[in-house]
Amino acid sequence: MITWKNLDTLDAYQELEKAERVDLVEAMTGESGAERVKKYSIHMAGGLAFNYAAKQVDDKVLEALAKLADEAQLTEKFAALYNGEVINTGEKRLVLHQLTRGQLGEAVVVDGVDKRAFYVEQQRKFTELANKVHAGEITNAAGEKFTTVVQIGIGGSDLGPRAMYLALENWAKKNNTLKMEARFISNVDPDDAAAVLDTIDVAHSLFVLVSKSGTTLETLTNESFVKDALAKAGLDASRHMVAVTSETSPLAKSDDYLAAFFMDDYIGGRYSSTSAVGGVVLSLAFGPKVFEEFLAGAAEEDALAKKENILENPAMLDAMIGVYERNVLGYPSTAVLPYSQALSRFPAHLQQLDMESNGKSVNRFGEPVAYPTGPVIFGEPGTNGQHSFYQLLHQGTNIIPLQFVGFKNNQMGVDVVIQDSTSQQKLCANVAAQIVAFACGKEDENPNKRFEGGRPSSIIIGDQLTPAALGALLSHFENKVMFQGFAWNVNSFDQEGVQLGKVLAKRVLAHETDGALKMYSELLDI
Repeated sequence: MITWKNLDTLDAYQELEKAERVDLVEAMTGESGAERVKKYSIHMAGGLAFNYAAKQVDDKVLEALAKLADEAQLTEKFAALYNGEVINTGEKRLVLHQLTRGQLGEAVVVDGVDKRAFYVEQQRKFTELANKVHAGEITNAAGEKFTTVVQIGIGGSDLGPRAMYLALENWAKKNNTLKMEARFISNVDPDDAAAVLDTIDVAHSLFVLVSKSGTTLETLTNESFVKDALAKAGLDASRHMVAVTSETSPLAKSDDYLAAFFMDDYIGGRYSSTSAVGGVVLSLAFGPKVFEEFLAGAAEEDALAKKENILENPAMLDAMIGVYERNVLGYPSTAVLPYSQALSRFPAHLQQLDMESNGKSVNRFGEPVAYPTGPVIFGEPGTNGQHSFYQLLHQGTNIIPLQFVGFKNNQMGVDVVIQDSTSQQKLCANVAAQIVAFACGKEDENPNKRFEGGRPSSIIIGDQLTPAALGALLSHFENKVMFQGFAWNVNSFDQEGVQLGKVLAKRVLAHETDGALKMYSELLDI
C-alpha cells in the first residue's frame, strides 16, 4: 500500500541527517579520487553513463539514500504513475508522458481509450504528414515543397521542442537527415515573431500551432501575427498551418488547418517533447526515423528508472543525491553545465521542467511543508560559462552543486589540431579540469587565489550526442524531477504558479484595474 508522507517524517531521513559528512577535497585527491571515478558510475541508455564520484557521498551515505528511497516508496509510486493512477492530485489527472515512448506497465485505459494506442496513432498521423511533406505530396499553393517548419507555442510547447531541435540540428546535417530547417516563435513580444518572419520565406514555410486548450493568449496572438504575414504575401494560411491541440479545443476540427494532431490533459507541457508537441516539428525537421530513435532512447532510460536497486537506477540516485544536497547539506541551487554547444537551450528546458514541477511550498494535500523543495536551476554551455559565472561557483559564498554533461566526440566530425590537441580534446580537457578544480580546490597564501574546493558535481558522459542519447538524457531528468517530487511529497505535475499573472494580464487588457495594477498599466501605456 502506498502512503504519501512528508520527507521530514521519514525515519530514513533522520538517519541521513546524522550520516557523517564526506570531506570532498580529501576524497577526490590523489589515488582516492582515481578509485572513486572508477567506482561511482552507473550505465545509462543511449551510450551514456552517470558518474557521481565528485559528489559528497560515500558508501554509508549511499546506503542511507537507498533506505530513504525505499521508505519513500519511489519505485512503487513510479509504478502507480505508469499504471495509470491519479498522480496529479492538484488537477485530478493521470500522468502519462512515458506512454508516448513505450508501455512500462499494464495497459492504461481511460473512458474506453487505450492511451498508449492513442499516442501511437497520433505518431502514425504526424509521421504520415512528415513523409508526405518531404515527398512533395503536400505542398504550397504553387505546388512547391515546404523548406522550413515554424513552431508557434510557449512554455513547454516551445522550450523542450526548441532545445531538442537545436541538440540534433548539426547531427542531422552531418548524417544527411535534415529535411527542413526549424524556427520557433514563442514570446508575445512582437519582435520575436517579426524577427522570425523576416528571416524565412513564408511561401515555403509550414507553421505548427501548439495550444492544448486552443485559447493560449500568447500563442493565438502570434498565430494572428503569422496569418497577417501570410495574407500580405497573398497566401492562404489554411494551406500553411497545422495544429497540435486537444480533441475538445476549438482548433481540433477547424478548416484553418491542414491537419490537427492531438495531445491530452495527462501530459503536462514541460513533459511533452516526446508527444505530438515535439513530434510534429522534429519529424518534419529530421524525418520520422530520427524521432523514433529519440523515443527509443527515452524508453530505454524509462525502463532503467523502474529498477528497485538505486545503484542501478541513475535517475533515482541523481534525485536522492539532490535531495541530500538540498535538505541536509543546505545547497539552494543547481547549475546545469553541458559541454556541448548543441545543448545550448537544454538548461532553459530544465529550468521549466524542474522549477515548474517542484517549486511548491505545500504538499500533495495542500499543507505547508517545513523543508526546502525544488532548487533554483540555471546554466550555460561550457566553456562559455567558465568565462562568466564560474567565478561565483569556484569562490562565492554559496556552494552550488554542478551537473556537467559531456561527449567524447562532436557531432559534425570536423576538427582541427592546434598546439598538439584538437578543439574537442580542449573541450573535454576543460570539463575534466573543472570537475577536479571544483572538488579539490587549491591552497595559496594569497586569499584571492585560494580555492577552498569541496564543490560537488556529477557528469553525464557519452560518446556522441545522438537522437538516442538525447532521448535518454531527457528521460533521465524527467524521472529525476519526478522522484524528487515524490520524496518531497509535492505534486510535480500541476503549475498553478503560472496562472495568477495570466489572470491579472487579462484584467489589464480589459481595463478592469485599480490600485497598483492600474498604476503599472498606466506607466506602460496600456
